[in-house]
Amino acid sequence: MSISTVIKSIQKIMREDAGVDGDAQRISQLVWLIFLKVIDTKEEEYELYDDDYISAIPEHLRWNSWASDDEGITGDELLELVNNDLFPTLKELNLDEQSSPLARTVKTVFEDSFNYMKSGTTLRRVINKLNEIHFERREDRHLFNDIYEQILKDLQSAGNAGEFYTPRSITEFMVEIANPQLGEALLDPACGTGGFLVSSIEHIKKSIKTVEDKKTLQNSIFGIEKKPLPHSLASTNLILHDIEIPNVRHDNSLITPLKDITAKDRVDIILTNPPFGGTEEDGIEKNFPTSYQTKETADLFLVLIIEKLKLGGRGAVVLPDGTLFGEGVKTRIKEKLLTETNLHTIVRLPNGVFSPYTNINTNLLFFTKGEETKDVWFYEFQLPNGYKTFTKTKPLKETHFKDLKKWWRDRVENDFAWKVSLEDIKNNNFNLDIKNPKKQEEEKLYTTVELIDILEYSMKKSIDILEEIKNEKS
Repeated sequence: MSISTVIKSIQKIMREDAGVDGDAQRISQLVWLIFLKVIDTKEEEYELYDDDYISAIPEHLRWNSWASDDEGITGDELLELVNNDLFPTLKELNLDEQSSPLARTVKTVFEDSFNYMKSGTTLRRVINKLNEIHFERREDRHLFNDIYEQILKDLQSAGNAGEFYTPRSITEFMVEIANPQLGEALLDPACGTGGFLVSSIEHIKKSIKTVEDKKTLQNSIFGIEKKPLPHSLASTNLILHDIEIPNVRHDNSLITPLKDITAKDRVDIILTNPPFGGTEEDGIEKNFPTSYQTKETADLFLVLIIEKLKLGGRGAVVLPDGTLFGEGVKTRIKEKLLTETNLHTIVRLPNGVFSPYTNINTNLLFFTKGEETKDVWFYEFQLPNGYKTFTKTKPLKETHFKDLKKWWRDRVENDFAWKVSLEDIKNNNFNLDIKNPKKQEEEKLYTTVELIDILEYSMKKSIDILEEIKNEKS
């Protein structure tokens, strides 16, 4: 049975419980259960090579003590343990010098978690189903990606818009190009469930040879995530990939005023897919200089990323078409990007890459901070033969990057790659939505869903522009 099938079975069981109201609560319930199970699996490993290891969780509340036995406590006794012992204890963990470093992560995750289930018998059935997944087995660890992809799809149907699962093929390509090295500080300021961080960890692990190397890796991977469920999943994901103490902060990266960022806050590499199509709450834009103030999340993140990179630091970012062709504040942000960094490459992705989450066209931007751009290379990613678009059943795969990787090394103009000078971009008001000059413009026929997505994005953009005009007038 596949992991996604197990997860669906669990959610089906949860629907029988009167206390769980809707998909969002079912997902929240599932996340803290998975977190506890993963923590216990990893702590058992830590205890094997460290006799003095102190668990982050009191012994009687560890998964193996009350959940792992399918014939274990159930009914009212199970509810009593979960509601009146496990949750109060983990939410209020007393942290001191003797506490496991992992305890802080446990406390943070449980501060945002709740047990919604009212039936201890149904909860036991859920736990028993979850015990079918064995995170100590390497193949099940790799399948953890399937778990959170399934959860994100469910989040989407639950009405939590803005949650995007970046396909693993994209995260691994971007990490390969950014090429993080052991000892370099790496940040994803909108890390979601930790896809970029995990791909980076696996990339760097190839060069690890000593225990000190492992500690260096542990202390150089950083994530920030605003929403509680993705934050919990990111922490779980990093623990599962041998990061004993995940440096994933539950916070909004945009909340720190740009002027307060100092040298110690800057990093060598930023890899991210910031939220786009959304707007920030009132007041967040005031953390940015007046000329860059906007409520559009993706634009604010781009300014933040430029500021957070060290001189010589490398950025690899997923951004929508709207950032490339937008005017007003977007123009000033693009001018900042092109003058403060070397924006050397833009990969224009085809339709369907982020299906089923959105049909907005997206791009991969690669840049290095500290030198002005001279030329921007554009590469138009080609759909494989027989594809009209990428879909849920025909997704973007790692093998589809073969031609792009080959071109990346050679850097020659061809039918799908072209170079544009900074001078030409300036003369065109910093518009980066530059079409392939060797390709005839084709009439695009949109589906109803695509048209709704485009219209919704355009309406948000119009509202933001009106807000900017009002702010400038006042």
